[in-house]
This record gives sequence, C-alpha cells and structure tokens, in this order.
Amino acid sequence: MSALEEGGPLTWGVLILLAIMSLGSWYIIITKYLDQRKVLADAKDLEKKFWGAPSLAEGAKKLDKNSAFRQIVDDGLRASDHHEGRLTDKIDQHEWVTMALNRSSANVQSKLQEGLAFLASVGSTSPFVGLFGTVVGIYGALIAIAASGQASMDKVAGPVGEALIMTAIGLAVAVPAVLGYNWLIRRNKDVSERIGNFAADVHGALMSGSRTPQAMPPMAAKPVVTPGKPATA
Repeated sequence: MSALEEGGPLTWGVLILLAIMSLGSWYIIITKYLDQRKVLADAKDLEKKFWGAPSLAEGAKKLDKNSAFRQIVDDGLRASDHHEGRLTDKIDQHEWVTMALNRSSANVQSKLQEGLAFLASVGSTSPFVGLFGTVVGIYGALIAIAASGQASMDKVAGPVGEALIMTAIGLAVAVPAVLGYNWLIRRNKDVSERIGNFAADVHGALMSGSRTPQAMPPMAAKPVVTPGKPATA
C-alpha cells in the first residue's frame, strides 16, 4: 500500500497498534467465554456432586480445586471454623461467615470482570486511532502529490482512498470489541446470580445445617361459604 509507505513510521505504528488491540480483544473474548463456560458447567454439577454429599467438607472435596464454587465453600468453612481472636470477638459467627462468603463471591466476580475494561477501551478508541492513521496517510499522500506537481483527480483519489482504509480497520477492530463486551457482560450477570445463590445456600447450610429455603408462591385464597348464600371467590 502506497499510503503506508508515504505515511512513514507513524502510519505503520498506528497499524501495529490496531493489530495489537484486535488480538488483545479476541484473546479476552475467548478466554472470558471459556471461564464463564467452566463456571456454568460446574454450576450444573452442584446438585449431584456437592449437595448430595453428607457434609459441606465432603462435598467440597468432590468439586474441582480450581472451581469458583470450591473457593466459596472453602472460605465459608474456614470462616466458620476459625472465628476466634480479639478482633473477631465483637462479631458474631453469623455475620463473620456472611462477610467471608461475600468477600469470596466478590473475588470470583472480580476475576470474571478482568479484561472487560480493555474491551470497552478498544471499542471506544480504535475508531479514532484508525482515523488518526487516515489523517496521517492523507497528509503524506498530499505532500507527495505536491512534490510531484501532478494534482489531477486520478493522482489524488488513489492515495486518499488508500489512506481511508485505516479508518475501516479501526472500525473492524471496534465492532467485535463492543459486541464481545456486551455479550460477556450479559453472561456475567447470569454467572453472578448463580454465584450469589450458591453462597446464600452455603451460608444457610453452615448456620442451620440446611440450604436456604426457596420462596414459595402465594396460595390462592379459598372461597368463603356462608349458610344460605352461594360461595364467593
């Protein structure tokens, strides 16, 4: 491309920067998807592997060591077993375990959020980076045309058109980053909900020996029957 040659090192630098941003975006999209997929797959096995065990400690051993749910259980058991010391004397065990499970859940969710800020930054800045490359390319092309003394339309349209490719590359980098960011954020909400529900169940099991009861739907009111009158709903 003559635009790259005429733009010089600055144009090449912009192109390399866009390539790095694109590779980084796809790397984050793929790795975050795999992380979310693993958490969701582990969540499906909880009922059979974990809650079917005779105790929380036994259930934790059945979970993968790198599982997010294993981390939450281990932190909850550790907080329940080690509630002593001067600093924790004024905090009852219920609140102490709650704090530990909240911290553990927050750590898991924080790991899932890693890299998403990069996607947002790429989606918002790469079009402007590409536009900057276009401006530099057009400037270099116009300088070369002025030096040659030939300012006809065919001499101008070619270099300027090639310089506009940098803007297209910037948009091509931004679109997957924005779509990937929104997609991962939506999936993270589902993962966070499962993590929060599991932490609540573990808390209930630690405090009362059973899982947190699910909310029951309200029962419909029975019709009132009075002597001599028809039933009213």
